[in-house]
Amino acid sequence: MITPAAPLLARVAMPDGGARWAIRLGEAIHRLANAALESAPAHAIIAAAAGDLARLVGEPLPVPAGGQAPRLLAPLDRGEVWAAGVTYERSRQARVEEAEIPDIYARVYTAERPELFFKATAARVVGPGAPIGVRREARWTVPEPELALVLDPDLRIVGCTIGNDVTARDLEAANPLYLPQAKIYPGSCALGPGIAAAGDPAAIPDLGIGCTIGRSGAILWEASTSSGRIVRSWPDLARFVAGCGPFPDGVVLLTGTGVVPPDDVSLAPGDVVRVEIEGIGVLENPVVAVG
Repeated sequence: MITPAAPLLARVAMPDGGARWAIRLGEAIHRLANAALESAPAHAIIAAAAGDLARLVGEPLPVPAGGQAPRLLAPLDRGEVWAAGVTYERSRQARVEEAEIPDIYARVYTAERPELFFKATAARVVGPGAPIGVRREARWTVPEPELALVLDPDLRIVGCTIGNDVTARDLEAANPLYLPQAKIYPGSCALGPGIAAAGDPAAIPDLGIGCTIGRSGAILWEASTSSGRIVRSWPDLARFVAGCGPFPDGVVLLTGTGVVPPDDVSLAPGDVVRVEIEGIGVLENPVVAVG
């Protein structure tokens, strides 16, 4: 089970331009107690801690005089991100409403096989504070806040983080074959602020998920849901993504969104998207135009 005070495995930028894994406790960043793990993959670090990241808390990372705390990066330095769709009733409803061929989304919601699609490589993922994008030719782009599973090479669920599956919904609605263009472009995938070690993968913790779009200092839109409202189990999603592998570096799997803005809300450059998941923290990103 993920607890509100759970330590997070975080990826931080170093002054020399490099990056390393560390442990985030609240707002404080600590070195790994075992320095040999700083360049290991996330799943290996969690395994070394036997699922208890508190065991790896080392000395606090020093903050330069007059400087800022180390900048958090996306908690993914290798591997891929895949995503599941239509796993919440709200997502099914939104897809049916937007699509010119709505029956395909109603069917996949109740089918044994989930919708799965490739989302990003590690190099294409942005972290906390980095900009997410809206395609210049898209008229309707939305954030999709999601609980993201971190799986090891054997597709065992070892951790969770926050994901934002930014989507050009007008492209997606026009034709299902446009899905890659609606889902895969610069700034379309954000992860962070860190990875919480997972407990029993067979039990989905009922975690609150909230999303806010800020514009010009005011709240344009906000909504919330719970991960307990997902229609599929975590092991079920992991079982199907296994058929898309192999994943020698593990894989991050976005589990779908239960929070979808209404038709009259679209992201625009200058907006700020804030996603919060209970027990993991906050992922906040500014919006820019891309393409």
